[in-house]
Formats: sequence, C-alpha cells, structure tokens
Amino acid sequence: GLFSKEQVIEIAVGLEKSGQRFLWVVRNPPELEKTELDLKSLLPEGFLSRTEDKGMVVKSWAPQVPVLNHKAVGGFVTHCGWNSILEAVCAGVPMVAWPLYAEQGFNRVMIVDEIKIAISMNESETGFVSSTEVEKRVQEIIGECPVRERTMAMKNAAELALTETGSSHTALTTLLQSWSPK
Repeated sequence: GLFSKEQVIEIAVGLEKSGQRFLWVVRNPPELEKTELDLKSLLPEGFLSRTEDKGMVVKSWAPQVPVLNHKAVGGFVTHCGWNSILEAVCAGVPMVAWPLYAEQGFNRVMIVDEIKIAISMNESETGFVSSTEVEKRVQEIIGECPVRERTMAMKNAAELALTETGSSHTALTTLLQSWSPK
C-alpha cells in the first residue's frame, strides 16, 4: 500500500497548488524501500521550502488519532482502512477516499456512496492520480462540502451511542447479561 515515486511527486504538486495547509505523512516508495527516507530527494525540488509556511511533511508515521482530533484539521485523505474511517468519524473529520488494496475499495463505496461522509479521489485506469485531481479534492474537502455536515452528524451519533442509554452501551450490556450464569 505504498505510492510510487511518481505518485508522491504528483501528490506534492497537487498539495502545493491547492494552496491549503496540510500535514502529510510520507513513506518511502516501494522502489526505495531499502534506503533511508530522504524527503529532499524524493519530493520536487524546492517543495519543502516553498511550502514550509503552509505544510508539514512528516517521515513515515504520525499519531493519527491526536492529529485527527486537532481543531486545525479540516479533512483527511485516507486509504479507507476501517480503523482510519472510525477514527475520522469520531473526530468529525470529512474524508477523501483513496483506497489502495484489499477491502478498502468496498469501504470507499460505503463511505462515499452509502453513508456520504467522504468524497472520492478519482484515479486513472492504471490507478494513478494526477496533481490536478489531488488539488481539486483537497480544495473540495476543505471548503464547504456537503460531507462535512454529514460527518459531524455521524460524530454526534457515535458519541451518543457510547452514553449509558446509547445503542453501543445497551448492546454490550445485553451481550454481557446473556453470558452471565442465570
């Protein structure tokens, strides 16, 4: 589930052209997997200096839950893993769905077409995403997109489900009672 060097460059160009603030976690492309991650050689020349006032590029990993719950986060480009989706919903952060493999494509259909808490990153037939598409989707998710309100409603429903009278608490209590000796 890693992006090629060419795809990383397209993402960088799209983020820069979007004009939006960003936090981007970058991993080494498969073709450079065995080497130390060098952002200056991986990203377009001058990208880090041109975007230093707007963006932050992090090597390999960031603590996703605290990041998603930060008030400055306005959108989340996700691979559509179920844990990432749940974390975004609980944080009330609308998503751009960009699945890479396995069940993630099905999850995209669920969050884009059914639940409507995400917009879809459109790929070419080969799976490549252009910088123009990245720019467009970043601007769309940060703007007043319809999924923002729906995502907040889902966050509120999730919070309610965890209360003492909520559906999650009630279901767990019922399950535990069914296991108790009578």
